[in-house]
Amino acid sequence: MERTRRDRIDTALLLVALTGLAAGLGLYLAGRRDLADIAWMVGVLPVLAGLVAEIVRSLARGEVGLDIVAALSMSAALIFGETLAAAVVALMYSGGTFLEAYAEGRARREMHALLSRVPRTATRHRNGGLEDVALDAIGPGDRLLIRQGDVVPVDGAVASETAFLDTSALTGESLPVRLSRGDEAMSGATNAGEAFDLAAIRRAEDSTYAGIVRLVEEAQRSKAPMSRLADRWSLGFLAVTVTLALAAWWFTGDPIRAVAVLVVATPCPLILAVPVALVAGLSRAAHFGVLIKGAGPLETMARIRTLVIDKTGTLTDG
Repeated sequence: MERTRRDRIDTALLLVALTGLAAGLGLYLAGRRDLADIAWMVGVLPVLAGLVAEIVRSLARGEVGLDIVAALSMSAALIFGETLAAAVVALMYSGGTFLEAYAEGRARREMHALLSRVPRTATRHRNGGLEDVALDAIGPGDRLLIRQGDVVPVDGAVASETAFLDTSALTGESLPVRLSRGDEAMSGATNAGEAFDLAAIRRAEDSTYAGIVRLVEEAQRSKAPMSRLADRWSLGFLAVTVTLALAAWWFTGDPIRAVAVLVVATPCPLILAVPVALVAGLSRAAHFGVLIKGAGPLETMARIRTLVIDKTGTLTDG
């Protein structure tokens, strides 16, 4: 619910910034510079307010980010009458934030698709009959019935003579795997043959597919080395930027020079491009059944020139 509300705010801020910039340009071309300044200012202020609120929340968490430079550049541009420059920066920032929210939304949908494979209940043998139970109620030793087409809910050992499982979602193996009595069946595999019995050996939260889901969640929350590098040097970058802006103002006596430095130094691509690319890459990979352990390995893959792929679908850097 909170994420949906945040997405709506990001969309609204982008529309406000875009409308303000477009309206201001129209008024400027019509010879109404005074009204154009007002339109640009109206488009900037909501974006600036939202950015300042985000900065305050980050500082409360002990995080100093590069978005402070964007807030300074918009504020300085408004103070010294460079409303068009402020409107452009506001559009850049709100547009980037919208793209990041869109990428995260796609990642959430891919995660939902991944989670939808996990059954919510399982059929357990009990006192000579069958009962449907929640996954949390299954414990080691329970005997389960896995019908044709069912997804194996927990890791277990085959308790029937044979079982044919489609493990493509787990290993990449395209052909069904034949298992005999006592062989281990991984959760997340699909029964591609007749119904069989399974003796659970792990609880649902400790099973293979639950571990895969946790892996994807952690990967989407992780930061790549490039992002961590930007965070590590953000305070130094901020100090250098402010120093250069003040120096430009001091030596020229023109505050617009300081505004120019702040606007040019606004690192919108560095703030947003890396997170958007990483989230989009991880979510698209999950969509095609490729699970990447984190943002770091994804960034490393950019340097790979050859790959060796074994029959299980495991990738090895060549």
